[in-house]
Amino acid sequence: MTTFAPTISEQTFPNISSKVRDVFLIVAGSLLIAALAQIEIPLPFTPVPITGQTFGVLLIGAALGSKRGVAALLLYFVEGAFGLPFFAGGASGVGILTGATAGYLVGFVVAAYVVGLLAERGLERSVRTSIIPFFVGTIIIYACGVAWLAIVLGGLGKAIMAGVLPFLVGDAIKLIAAALVLPAAWKLVK
Repeated sequence: MTTFAPTISEQTFPNISSKVRDVFLIVAGSLLIAALAQIEIPLPFTPVPITGQTFGVLLIGAALGSKRGVAALLLYFVEGAFGLPFFAGGASGVGILTGATAGYLVGFVVAAYVVGLLAERGLERSVRTSIIPFFVGTIIIYACGVAWLAIVLGGLGKAIMAGVLPFLVGDAIKLIAAALVLPAAWKLVK
């Protein structure tokens, strides 16, 4: 089963090769995540800001599928590492990839892959089932982020207080929004 973005690109541009469409989708995915990263609310008690990235990661994974989703995330990291102001709040550089939020960034890649796999099985097409891939993706992001943050902050309890609890409500909203957006988009395509 194919995911949303390749389906739309094939219908819209049937005469363009699938490789060119894939490159376009991957670049567009990396740019969407970069744009959503600019939505940033720093919190004074944690090195982890509130951003739109998690919403982007969930959507990109589901819309592009596992392989293209991972490729979009890896391209996003390369773009930011090489100096484009693509990371949260316009930051850039390799230091972001090894700093306090590095675990979340790793979680983004794993989550995009897993959400993509679940979307390839059609779980993102119905409001009834779409919450599953997005919930799983969110849990993966938290697990990877908190594991690294526990090392940085010197304890699991501190990492949960700084890297999970302040974000639960916002991430629940992002998860629900993603679970509503893709099924609605599929209905428009049909």
